[in-house]
Amino acid sequence: MAGHAPLTALNPGMTSPVAAAKARTRLIAIDALRGLVMLFMLVDHVRETWFLHLQVTDPVDANITDPGLFFTRLLSTFCAPTFVALTGLSAWLYGQSHSRAEVSAFLLKRGLFLIALEFTIVCYAWPTQANIFPPPTIWFQVIYTIGISMIALAALLHLPRPAQFALGLAIVCLHNLLDPIRLSPDSPFFIPWAMLHQRDKFEIAGILFKTTYPVLPWIGIILLGYACGPWFARGADPKPRIKRLAMLGLGLLVGFLLIRTLNFYGDKPWFIADTPLRTVMSFLALTKYPPSLLFLMLTVGTGCLLLALCEKFEDSKVMPTLAMLGGAPMFYYILHLYTLKLLYNIAMLLYGPTKGAVFGVDNLRWVWIWVFILIPVLYFPTRWFARLKQRRKDIWWLKYL
Repeated sequence: MAGHAPLTALNPGMTSPVAAAKARTRLIAIDALRGLVMLFMLVDHVRETWFLHLQVTDPVDANITDPGLFFTRLLSTFCAPTFVALTGLSAWLYGQSHSRAEVSAFLLKRGLFLIALEFTIVCYAWPTQANIFPPPTIWFQVIYTIGISMIALAALLHLPRPAQFALGLAIVCLHNLLDPIRLSPDSPFFIPWAMLHQRDKFEIAGILFKTTYPVLPWIGIILLGYACGPWFARGADPKPRIKRLAMLGLGLLVGFLLIRTLNFYGDKPWFIADTPLRTVMSFLALTKYPPSLLFLMLTVGTGCLLLALCEKFEDSKVMPTLAMLGGAPMFYYILHLYTLKLLYNIAMLLYGPTKGAVFGVDNLRWVWIWVFILIPVLYFPTRWFARLKQRRKDIWWLKYL
């Protein structure tokens, strides 16, 4: 739960970042991982900003997509699973000092807040969105999905922990069995099914809604993140936890390789392409909308290994810096989207549309150049806000950001 103050920024009263990291190892590791994937997210959104003319499909077409574009996009796929899993974990940590009823109430309020945020402030942040109210198109994207998942977790956290694991695993492992169920718009269940599992679009009162992130698999992920919470209990020895995370991560990656090689379940089949590189691309071309079993095994498995590394190398100087970014993720998210929209609009004013109706660039290196320019531009305001959240706990609404 990125918005709750105890899970956010470093305590500015600490004498040094390393001392802070040692004093709050578990929380630093969680925020550091969140900060790292936020940088991955920046890469992908810069790519989308300058390559609006060259959007990739889901899963990415390994036959025609430029390899550089493919692997740049692949980097970003670790973001949403990591965010959702850490949201569940952080909800359990919040429960160490609050009752289940209090955790449920907070999750419900925070979830509703995120949904409202998605349909207002976030909705207008994308470069191609028209600046009129109500907007002509509303996308059900990641912030909405986290909000819905939090609302679901508000109810499911009252289950016994074994039941949480069982239900979370059942959703993640078996939801691909529902893929053949495709409802048409004339079905009375079309809209709820499109929101749960079938990526689609529908119109209500003249507004077009697109379910970019069907929510069912994400509910499974947030529930599993919550169920793993006791590994991170106060006072727990970090060594067994690091070992568990490493074993879980390796197990998921080995399982991914096995199931993907057999090519029988969990995503669209891969194929032997004209070149070895494109064959590898086909093997790694996984479905994100909604996330397939194999997509989640690869991304969550990698996330577990990264979290173990964040704990293992707690004394690294980079960890407090990443944790500072991870301490105010909603602020960073909104800031980076509107920064990119501003840059895109400036480019349109200066150069006009260069790729059909949009502005675009030809070389992928511009994506990485802008990423390295924007990292410090975004870091310092985010650090300021993270410290404000930690210092001003009396301002109740700050925890929602």
